[in-house]
Parts: sequence; C-alpha cells; structure tokens
Amino acid sequence: MMAMRTASDPPLLDQYGTLLRRHEENQVSRCNDNLCEMIGECELPLIDLSGLRNCNGDERKACAAAIVKASSEWGFFQVVNHGINPEFLGEMRREQMKVFQTPFERKASCGLLNDSYRWGNPTATSLKHFFWSEAFHIPLTKISDDAWYGEFSTLREVLEKLAAEMSKLAQLLAEVLTENLGQSKGILEEICNENTGFLRLNRYPKCPISPDIFGIVPHTDSDFLTIVYQDQVGGLQLMKDSKWVAVKPNQDALIVNIGDLFQVWSNNQYKSVEHKVMTNGRVERYSVAYFLCPSYDSLIESYKEPSTYKKFTFGEYRKQVQEDVQKTGHKVGLPRFLL
Repeated sequence: MMAMRTASDPPLLDQYGTLLRRHEENQVSRCNDNLCEMIGECELPLIDLSGLRNCNGDERKACAAAIVKASSEWGFFQVVNHGINPEFLGEMRREQMKVFQTPFERKASCGLLNDSYRWGNPTATSLKHFFWSEAFHIPLTKISDDAWYGEFSTLREVLEKLAAEMSKLAQLLAEVLTENLGQSKGILEEICNENTGFLRLNRYPKCPISPDIFGIVPHTDSDFLTIVYQDQVGGLQLMKDSKWVAVKPNQDALIVNIGDLFQVWSNNQYKSVEHKVMTNGRVERYSVAYFLCPSYDSLIESYKEPSTYKKFTFGEYRKQVQEDVQKTGHKVGLPRFLL
C-alpha cells in the first residue's frame, strides 16, 4: 500500500504517473548495463583540513597533496576539521526542515527565497529523466533580501552565515587546487566571490514506488566545486571505474566534489564525476549544497596548451546546459565544448 502524500509534498506521484502512461513503461528506468552495475558502499577519501592551517610546512604539503590526489582520482572527497561548527550545521538543518514542511501550494506560489522553489523535472520526457525531490536554488546575491523570507525570518540569518562559511571553505580548497597547477592561489577569487555562487536546499520525500527512482538524475555539476552537507540517510552514488558506488554517510564530514569548470581549467587533471541520488521508501532525506561559480562573463579556459576544450564564458556554458535540458530532458555538458 502506497504512503499518503502529506500537505507539504509536491505532486511527484502525479508526474510519475503521467510519464508512466505516456510511455507505457512497466519498469522504472533503463540504462546501459555497464553503468547500472553497483559495487556496494564506499568511503570517500577522508581529509583532515587542520593540516592546511598547521604551521608545519610538511603537514600542509601532505594535506594539499591528498586534496589533489582525491580530485584527480575520485573527483570526490570528504573533509573534517573544516571550520564550520557542527551545532550551527544542526541549526541550519532545523531551519531547512521547517521551510520544507510548509504546504506545497504555499511553497510553489508565494515567492519564497527569491521564488527559487522547484520540484520534480518539468522538462522530463521519460522516466529516466524524472526525479523525486524538491529544492530551493538560491543565488547568493539574494540571500540577504528580507522580502523573500516571509515568516521564515530566522532562516535569513542562518543562510547568510552558511554562505559566508561555505564560501571561505570553497576558496581555501580552490587555492590548493590552483596552486598545484602553478597558478597564483587567489586567481579564482578574482572571478568567484560571495555574490556569484548558489546555495541549494534539497529535500527528497519518502518514495513509495521503488528504490530505483532517482532523487536526482545522473549529472555532473556546472561549477568549479561543490560542498555538500547531508544527513545520515544515504542515497548519494557516484561513478567510479565505470560502476556506481554508494557513498557511506559520515556525520562529521562535508562532501566536496569537483565541477565541470575545474575539469576544463585543469585540462582534465581534476575530474568532474557523474553522480546521482537514489530515493528511500522509509525516510526523507535532506542536504544543502554550495556551488562555487564565477561571474557569467568569466572566461573559462585550460591553464595550459594544448587544451582539450574550447574557451567559453560561464554564461555561455550555462545557456548551453539549459538549452540541452529543455530539448532533451538531460544535461550534455562538457562534450559540447571538446576541441
């Protein structure tokens, strides 16, 4: 028997039913057998960032080397001693849950958080592009705008602090990765600042259909790097050696992954890895993601020649991704810009 939809849940089951009838499918999703193979749960490389703040030069070098290695081999890693207070992150989670528990009709119509609410995938043309989640995708330029918060006034202060802390951490990691390429450590600060990034609040409701339903479809991130604070439910999977591996949650760690822009910038030294979220039939899942993005007119190019990719602005890349999603239901990404 399927669970009842609560007042706060978006009508995901209706959208799923429409796609199911349209295609007369009786299975959730189909994909290449090689890509569907699961090899179980993994623990991502775990990096203690206290080494970067240590006066001991050898410890800092070892920490930086671990970040570079994980970015090159995995495209994902976990960080502890990252400088963001766990009690504050708990407060962030409580505020996040409060806003998502608002009735769906209000979330969808009242313009909360810069009118950034979205659910499911309105461009989905088949079940392989359908996903079971809802989110607020907030540009950092709008974080401090009181008008977008309504009765959720305490959320503004928490989001402002989170954006500042995540931005500081993202720049610290970006410095390590650019220095390894022989560039000045502040080079990304010139094009990425506290006004050019995004915060995304995610909720994955309980899914009564199947554990094979996507919470978020397989994709790569269209940024330099992403920092994720997730709960202990699990569901995040990434592609490793042409197989999907499930990421084991670590309550003390934040997850970091490399985005498309760093893969181009590093000329494929750092890997932007495909990842997805799978649903859970028993419990809902929450996460918060910070995206380190440049200004739209920033030129993205390899740090050395010959380059694998054409030069492009971030605005051009975003436009191409959005056009592909509108036309096909999914992101094509970097293959569009190969030389």
